[in-house]
Formats: sequence, structure tokens, C-alpha cells
Amino acid sequence: MAEKRDLKRHRKRISIRFGIGEPNRVAFTEDISSSGMFIKTPNIVPPNSKIRIMFELGGDLKVDVEARVMWAKKVPQNMFHLVKKSGMGVRFLNFHAGEDYFKRYLEQIEAQS
Repeated sequence: MAEKRDLKRHRKRISIRFGIGEPNRVAFTEDISSSGMFIKTPNIVPPNSKIRIMFELGGDLKVDVEARVMWAKKVPQNMFHLVKKSGMGVRFLNFHAGEDYFKRYLEQIEAQS
């Protein structure tokens, strides 16, 4: 099957906080791009929901972004680490803080690969 995305996703594990309204759940990214990310979590949010995501890119470079859940796959807790794509794919809608930091971070990743 051909890749549907135009933007390259980069495999990166970043600790994030996310949630509807308040980012009160902790998870990790599995991959990121300039338009979205895959969040590996057993605590999925239904597709089409808007969530708030916050994370840091080294030191005090904070990113705060609103995103829409595009798809989600719930896996039983005991199978979570055995299944590759358990979690949700999100598309960024609006950066509240740190958009410039995030873009520079992606540029550095692309330069390294």
C-alpha cells in the first residue's frame, strides 16, 4: 500500500501530556511530522475529538498545541506493548506556544537523517 502522507514522519520518542481541555494524561510519541504525531497510549480519545498536547524539546523549550484525533486504536492493557500501533494519530490544528521551537527541532532531525 502506498504511503498517503506527503510529509515525512520521523521516529522520535518524546514524553508528552495530553487530554481534552487539560493535558492530564502522560504518553510518548512514536513518530512526528510538521503536521501531526502518533501518540502511543492505552488511553485513547475518540476520533474527531480535539485535544491539547504539551511537551518539552530540551531544557525549557515548551510546546503547547491543539490537535484533532484522526484515528485511534484501543488495545487491551495486557497486549499494549505487543501491538505496534496502539494509540492515536493526531493532526496539529493550532500552536499556543513553541511553534518556532518545534519547527527548528524538525529541521535538525531532517538534517541528521
